Amino acid sequence: MSATQELVQKFTEKAELVSAFVTTVSSEDEAFKYVIDLCDKKDACQLLMSGCERDLSDKAEALCDTKQQKIIAAPGQKKGFYKELATLSKKAGFECIDSGMRDHLAGIDIGVTYAEYGIAETGTLMIDCPSEELRLATMISEYHVCILPKSKIKKDSYAVEKMMLTRMKKTPNYMAYVTGASRTADIERVLALGVHGPLELHILLLED
Repeated sequence: MSATQELVQKFTEKAELVSAFVTTVSSEDEAFKYVIDLCDKKDACQLLMSGCERDLSDKAEALCDTKQQKIIAAPGQKKGFYKELATLSKKAGFECIDSGMRDHLAGIDIGVTYAEYGIAETGTLMIDCPSEELRLATMISEYHVCILPKSKIKKDSYAVEKMMLTRMKKTPNYMAYVTGASRTADIERVLALGVHGPLELHILLLED
């Protein structure tokens, strides 16, 4: 087994221990298909609006209706990447956005991101999030799908130290560390997923 294969195996094991779904994809096209299929299978994410069952004004009816459509958010991605995902989303009957996250709070089904690096030791994703739009996509989406090239998997945090020291000199600077789906526990130590972030984390390991 090569060094890269060992890192991929360890990363997968650690990520799955914290409830992440890890899948290998051979291309971005396969990643797009995964996102579309995942969105198709899940129930629509919606903020349950009070009074939607009543007779409402046209403006209020439109607001209730927008909470029924499935939305995929992919901010901060290359134009070609976003254009292809948006085209496939439209064909499937979904809306795909790359901005305006605040206008869709509690209504984004899937947030799609690219990881800068992965840390095998903990199954952690490192995502460069210089913009608020990208940060919100990783936090308010019901499902988070992150693409991680296999060549970007490093052994531990020490292996990315040099990069981080360089990155910290750049402003604005914001690096998100994501390990598994959002989880919390109340005073009785009852574990709950998805309270402070995505309910599910799907990691797509890209062959590169």
